[in-house]
Amino acid sequence: MDEAVREDIEREAEIHALVNALKHDGTADAGAIMGPLMGENPPFREHGGEIPEIIAPVTEQVSDLDGEGQEKRLGAIAPERLAELEAEADEEQHTLPDLPNAEESEEVRMRLAPNPNGPWHLGNARMPAVIGTYKHRYDGWMLCRFDDTDPETKRPDPEAYDAILDAISYLGFEPDEVIRASDRLPTYYEHARELIDLGGAYTCSCSAERFSELKNAGKACPHREKSASESRAEFDAMVAGETDPGEFVLRVRTDITHPNPALRDWVAFRVIDTPHPREAASEYRCWPLLDFQSAIDDHLTSITHIIRGIDLQDSAKRQGFLYDYFDWEYPEVIHWGKIRIEAYDVPMSTSSIKGLIEAGDLDGWDDPRAPTLASLRRRGIRGGAITEAMVALGTSTNDADLSISAIYAANRERIDEAADRAFLVRDSIAKTVIGSPETGEPPVHPNHTEWGVREIPVGGAVRIEREDLPPNGERVWLKGLGCVRHTRDAFEFVGTDIDVVREEEVPVVQWVPADDARELLLRTPEGDHEGWAEPGIEDYPPDEVVQFERVGFARIDRQDEDRTVAYFTHS
Repeated sequence: MDEAVREDIEREAEIHALVNALKHDGTADAGAIMGPLMGENPPFREHGGEIPEIIAPVTEQVSDLDGEGQEKRLGAIAPERLAELEAEADEEQHTLPDLPNAEESEEVRMRLAPNPNGPWHLGNARMPAVIGTYKHRYDGWMLCRFDDTDPETKRPDPEAYDAILDAISYLGFEPDEVIRASDRLPTYYEHARELIDLGGAYTCSCSAERFSELKNAGKACPHREKSASESRAEFDAMVAGETDPGEFVLRVRTDITHPNPALRDWVAFRVIDTPHPREAASEYRCWPLLDFQSAIDDHLTSITHIIRGIDLQDSAKRQGFLYDYFDWEYPEVIHWGKIRIEAYDVPMSTSSIKGLIEAGDLDGWDDPRAPTLASLRRRGIRGGAITEAMVALGTSTNDADLSISAIYAANRERIDEAADRAFLVRDSIAKTVIGSPETGEPPVHPNHTEWGVREIPVGGAVRIEREDLPPNGERVWLKGLGCVRHTRDAFEFVGTDIDVVREEEVPVVQWVPADDARELLLRTPEGDHEGWAEPGIEDYPPDEVVQFERVGFARIDRQDEDRTVAYFTHS
């Protein structure tokens, strides 16, 4: 490679890496900048195999700079790109309502609290999208706390921890701290013992059925008035693994006559014999329930604002009893309604998706039919497009409908200008071409004439889609080649006067050479489609997004020896 070309690649890569880093909490992703870099710089494409090695050290150097250094450097080498980022940030600040009492907080501190029972589906993206946006707006702090203290009914998936962190990064954000609740059992035990001493908790050996009867009648169970020392001894036995599941639970003493029965003396700890899948937590048997664990962690990590579903309003009320006992101030809470996404046949449920994968009905979490972030990512959807669509839903207590078209529209804005055009013919029919030029020359991109044309050899015969075949005697325009008439079971070339399209409405169709086309498998949410792409498609690296004209955008997934595999993005 010529040294001047290498310097051009390094310079452009640095600009893209700085933009990427400033959008993603200071860390540049070499894989993420490949597509835009190649799209904006067509001459680089012939060096596609060498470029990853060139840009890797560039992204590392950019990531080593702090945010101020990145902004200063981008302003020096590409001030117009820095101005664009600042304009985007200003626009972003007005898409969500202000957080209540945010100005009174020394620092806005928010948390994501995923249950790591599997990789994320699309609905899971709303929380990091909104909290991450608020973090940027207020220059705040964001925690990712894995709520993994249920080793039985919502059993953690060891691979989900990293998958979720990767999904957060894909959406455009990085947590300031990551903790796992299953690492913090001694902390919860300490606070449980303190709560018992404060008169705020007691051990109960009532069966679930018996306690439910008493609770619903507004009557205290016989264990409610036992001494703190007795409750502590029994709780210590639970912690030591000396009791069986169901023998004892630890309850928070609230108001046994509270108008809402769900708030009456709720369970804080129980014994579970199923070992936790994480080795570091596998010896524990006494586990806090989510309302206890979350309340303690929110206080100890100084969370100022919590966003949760409106269906969890009782959680704030349960936890309020704990905060009163410990004389803590409860964070501000924003409740929002559910979101509905009706674009998939597969249920938007981690357990349902997992079951379909285990049954072989889905290939995996990134199957194009799955309503997961891994699937959208593999299809070429940018994480920022998902974030934009989620943030647009706001934080209303009303349920919201997310149209998948909103994600597609936001993604189209991000990829359209950088995506090369190409021809793909699916259900095809081959026809000999008589009298045509040797090559067709459609533009690489209709909006960028400076990118040049694609030279597609005709080779004496072409393939078009069967539904585009005109009746004998009728014409079609082979894009980039010219007008042909279907005659004697062949195509007779009749000229390059574009007026036949404008004035006589001759249809324009895509085509590929019959002999030199590249076999392509297009994977879509509706199923797989075999087809033929124009020669040269095999030169695009994985992760590159192209637009197959009259078909849609697609992400190149891999290049096999004899065919290309691509994932349909959207139209």
